Amino acid sequence: MGIFKKKYRTDVETQVNGARLVTFVEPKHGISEQFRTLRTNIEFAGAALDKLQVVMFTSAEMSDGKTTVASNVAVTWAQAGKSVLYVDADLRRPTAHSTFDLLNTRGLTTILASNAQPKDTVQKTFVENLEVLTSGPVPPNPAELLSSARMASLIDWMRNNYDVVVLDVPPVMAVTDAQVLMPLVDGAILVTTFGKTLKVNLQRTVESLRLTDTKILGIVQRVRGGKNDVGYGYGYGYGYGYGKTESNSVKVGE
Repeated sequence: MGIFKKKYRTDVETQVNGARLVTFVEPKHGISEQFRTLRTNIEFAGAALDKLQVVMFTSAEMSDGKTTVASNVAVTWAQAGKSVLYVDADLRRPTAHSTFDLLNTRGLTTILASNAQPKDTVQKTFVENLEVLTSGPVPPNPAELLSSARMASLIDWMRNNYDVVVLDVPPVMAVTDAQVLMPLVDGAILVTTFGKTLKVNLQRTVESLRLTDTKILGIVQRVRGGKNDVGYGYGYGYGYGYGKTESNSVKVGE
């Protein structure tokens, strides 16, 4: 049980260097196949919904891997021929510009705080069919911007112009940003880290989603690997579904 007492540092690598796009760099890698399976499972989970177009990726805590999951799943949708928009709505710790090697002088906050037009602000990427709306300059009031009527109108514009919209939002337990976006999305994916994510925090996150009637499409578990894993520092194993261990972590996809 000692593993569950281990303290985890905040992972700053993704914020500094961006997420690792194994699905683009090594599409035949086993981890890439896991992301494609996750994409398929999300589509199956959303089959009973009236629509599944805007999907939120979030977590209970910081450094659980939500950005890596969101960006790689977005790539797999683009590789499947869908027109995809990846939105960096984590205005406090933005990463999309680093992941996709883009400028971040304008982005989501530019649209929400000015008369900038979405079509002039989204950027093409090196991934065919995938465009990105970076966060833009970090504002002093992220939750207020995200809860504005302009944000709701922007989501409508996204629905009219893309097959799939992937929203990368902050952890639910950290700030209120994710909660204000929940009514605007069709479903949510929660990302956890085995041995790190506290069960009580995950339970509270699930309760927050249910209070807003947000469809939980699944819970993805990130398994941290060793230093020698696949040359990416990945070592990710992704399960899908629900299930609990007896520890203070939630384990899924067994």
